[in-house]
Amino acid sequence: MDGNDRPAGRSPLSLALRLALRELRGGLAGLRILAVCLVLGVAALAGVGSLASAINAGLAERGQYLMGGDVSLRVSGRVPTAQQRAAADRLGQVGAVTKLRAMVSRAGGSGDAVLAEVKAVDASWPLYGRVVISGGGRVAPGQAAVQPALADKLGVKPGDQLQLGEAVITLAGTLVEEPDRAGDGFGFGPGIVVDQSDLTRAGLITLGSLYTSELRVKLKPGTSVTAAREALEAVAGDGARVRDRSNGAPGTRNFITQLGQFLSLVGLTALVVAGVGVAGGVSAYLGARTRTIATLKVLGADSATVRAVYLWQLALVSAGAVLIGLAIGAATPAAVARLAAASLPVPPATGLQWAALAQAAWYGIAIALAFALWPLAEGAAMPAARLLRSLTERRARPGTGTIAIVAAAAVSVLALVVALADERLFVMGFLAGAIGLIAVLWGLAAAVKWLAARAPKPKGTLARLALANLHRPGAPTRNLVVALGLGLTLFATLATIEGNLAGQINRTIPARAPSFFVLDIPNDQKDAFTALVARTAPGAETVIVPSLRGPVTAVNGVPADQIKAGAEGWILRGDRGLSYAADFPPANTLVSGKWWPRDYAGPPLISLDDQAAQALGLKVGDTLTVSVLGVEITAKIANTRKIDWQSLGFNFAILFAPGTLEQAPHGWMATVQVEPAQERGVARALSAQYPTASVVRVKDVIGQVQTLLGQLSAAIRAAASVTVAAGIAVLVGALAAGARARTYDAVLLKLLGATRGQVARATLAEYGLLASIVAVLALVLGSAAGWFVITQVFKLDWTPDWPRVLLTVGIGGLVTVVLGLAGNWRALSARPATVLRQY
Repeated sequence: MDGNDRPAGRSPLSLALRLALRELRGGLAGLRILAVCLVLGVAALAGVGSLASAINAGLAERGQYLMGGDVSLRVSGRVPTAQQRAAADRLGQVGAVTKLRAMVSRAGGSGDAVLAEVKAVDASWPLYGRVVISGGGRVAPGQAAVQPALADKLGVKPGDQLQLGEAVITLAGTLVEEPDRAGDGFGFGPGIVVDQSDLTRAGLITLGSLYTSELRVKLKPGTSVTAAREALEAVAGDGARVRDRSNGAPGTRNFITQLGQFLSLVGLTALVVAGVGVAGGVSAYLGARTRTIATLKVLGADSATVRAVYLWQLALVSAGAVLIGLAIGAATPAAVARLAAASLPVPPATGLQWAALAQAAWYGIAIALAFALWPLAEGAAMPAARLLRSLTERRARPGTGTIAIVAAAAVSVLALVVALADERLFVMGFLAGAIGLIAVLWGLAAAVKWLAARAPKPKGTLARLALANLHRPGAPTRNLVVALGLGLTLFATLATIEGNLAGQINRTIPARAPSFFVLDIPNDQKDAFTALVARTAPGAETVIVPSLRGPVTAVNGVPADQIKAGAEGWILRGDRGLSYAADFPPANTLVSGKWWPRDYAGPPLISLDDQAAQALGLKVGDTLTVSVLGVEITAKIANTRKIDWQSLGFNFAILFAPGTLEQAPHGWMATVQVEPAQERGVARALSAQYPTASVVRVKDVIGQVQTLLGQLSAAIRAAASVTVAAGIAVLVGALAAGARARTYDAVLLKLLGATRGQVARATLAEYGLLASIVAVLALVLGSAAGWFVITQVFKLDWTPDWPRVLLTVGIGGLVTVVLGLAGNWRALSARPATVLRQY
């Protein structure tokens, strides 16, 4: 039968499928690297995407529980007006909630006071969900419930008496379930829930106190959420914020979305890295099948049939790997909910997150197609005679059609990633960096081969052999450099990020940091406060400043809600801390304009943070309008300042000149610096004398920030571990791809008289030289990538831990050399007679 004839009724596709299945019956030994790389990449993407989607879905499902109502109106530093209350009452059942920080202690003066997040509620709380208090107690006048952490700190149990401001309240029990806890956002201390009447008795709210008041509405049946929101917005006025149940915890949602997007990009990087491993795995697999392919061609199979046979194999294995990765990703939300329920803001929504899974599946299929099709086309297009000499033959370049398909797959992935991103410029920069890294490594590999071919020949035989191995025909230098570079760059990037996050606090906090922040000092107690600190801790350093709050309502006469400033326009969102000063503040640098005289008494002037001014395009002479206790004040910008926010002093983005705010009702806040041995005595004295003030221990704040940074670091480490695993798989793939050539070279050297030790030393020298070159580049690129993540993504200071980075890269390079030697051990141990019969 002619080689091109086929049995009647059998299509080329079915023949290729039958041949593919027949060959796969022999096992997947050659395709394991392909499968492992795809499983790792797809599982990372599907897992991160499913978890973020499930948590956001959980937030949406529980929006009314998290927010405590269907719609709400919140104001700061004052109570809602009668008009606002009446508008809320017309919509349905209304609950009033007040939030602030205050010191809580055991009644009777025993034990230290603890800073707590106070939530005062009325009898309607909660409008949605249920509250479960250990022991069956409830929040009522004279009865409070606390979170378990606060009970542990105070050492109290149900029935004990608590001191909150000037009020003594009985502890009803600890909170087991609190439906709106996640909606409360980040706090500096554990929570306590009290009745509104007890808040009044405590005397915590005075002129200038920092607190928020909220009206939560459970809508009447049939009332539209949109209509209700519009009704509240009509009476909101300046400084009030209206939201609805569609975004019950905006801060949590934004954090989950941004972290999910970043981790998804890390997962996508893992998949791209895995794609390089796919290419190496496919090359190794096809290299092992060279005789089979040549035999098929000798028997009359054309390139299309051969390509179809192995395309079927790759498609079947890739589909199985993608499905396994999707299964792992789909199970991730449930697994995380079971293992880390306490760390999640809400339970993830049940059910499969189809959009996230579909996105991960397409990424996996497209990446597999883009990276596998090229080496497949190279092998299928080579004539049989050249295939039998494949160790020394240069591979044929794929045709235009193959290149077009590869390009289309790559472009589709990039386009989908950018289209689905919230911050497209950032994502485009991230992708450009990843592509640029591979291009740089590719260029480095070409440079290494070029230089190795033209470098002076060493005198030593082994050194000359190691150098020749870098540029000889069929040398795996390109694959090895890309694999080594990706792996070591990932190690360097991780070490840089980890080191920065781990030491962010210790290396940025001033040598002489304040011991306490004291908030809500009564307006008429400024001098008495300073005197008390001086008596209790002689030599203490006290800085006391006026404290007010208010939102920016207009910029150069344009209402703030009409200005699109993006993420950098933070100064327009919500209330801002306000103050006034005659002297230029410490830890600030004048950028533009002039500071006013100490005795200034003219029209309102302000000094503005320079970053905020740049974000809004403001300059000296422009105006800001600020609402202070409902009174709008328009002030001219006199100067801009660069603020050192790490000074741990009181820094204000907006500072007024003297003569504008002094007569407004306000309180004071202070920083107090004492010796460590004096801290406890000062805290007790201040809490006893000023029960309505909040004494914040700086050590506690730093501890909480360190905990948050640690959790962030752990999330990055977990996601990046998949990328590292993919990088190792890439290295294994690169070694496997050159295994045949290595074996052949080792046998020829042995026939020429070389010992196994000499061949091993030559291999060690080759990998050592490559690892050294690539390690230097990885150190530079990894440090740059870490700098970008730390300073541009997390907006933190660049404080690298260079010993950690250098040690990580050094160990990574050493492990790479060891893996390379181990991967070639089989080649070193091959028997010449056996190998020569196979080749």
